[in-house]
Amino acid sequence: MPDISKINNVAVADISKLDSITFADGQKVNNQSVSLITDAHTFISSVTASNSSTLEFTSGINSTYDVYEFHFISIHPAIDAVDLRFQVNADGGSGYNEAMATSFFRTKHHEDGSAQEIAYIAGYDRAPSDATFQPLGNGTSTDATHSTSGILTLYAPSNTTHVKHFLAQLVEAHESDIIMDTYVAGYVNTTTAIDEIQFKMSAGSIATGEIRMYGLAKS
Repeated sequence: MPDISKINNVAVADISKLDSITFADGQKVNNQSVSLITDAHTFISSVTASNSSTLEFTSGINSTYDVYEFHFISIHPAIDAVDLRFQVNADGGSGYNEAMATSFFRTKHHEDGSAQEIAYIAGYDRAPSDATFQPLGNGTSTDATHSTSGILTLYAPSNTTHVKHFLAQLVEAHESDIIMDTYVAGYVNTTTAIDEIQFKMSAGSIATGEIRMYGLAKS
């Protein structure tokens, strides 16, 4: 098949847009540089569990990015019916005990199809005076094939004017053989920059799994 030099009698070399999408450097069609898909995520670092009491990131959270994502990959607890949780440190702080205001709801479906539910879980939210670890899940199983995975998004952690918003969605295999989909939103109630974050189970250790931290490009 010969090289394509024209489309509808228009020279490929002269085409700069398709359906209003401007080509940019990165890929090539008929030796013309184009790029239609870019990924704003920049991998920063990761931590891997091995019967770990905590997993944390103590560097890399700064003003380089306005949005940070933490990807939970097959987090498997050492004991049954526990949930993954997190807390942060403000710049210069310690102890992972910043006050948060949060909300928590879940959807679930039993593996045998016996029941379904969408519910707000008041016991898993936090008031602004509460500085304990925020739950992200709701009862992960220790069965060999079970784990929890998802994403926590932290917005503008280096901003010193506003409180620090976050969103999280996790999916887990629950200890009662339920597919559990959990949603958490809230803010860390401080205008001081956030520069450290820690994850742990509500009890016991994190047996296996990985957490990856990404920064999202500003433009």
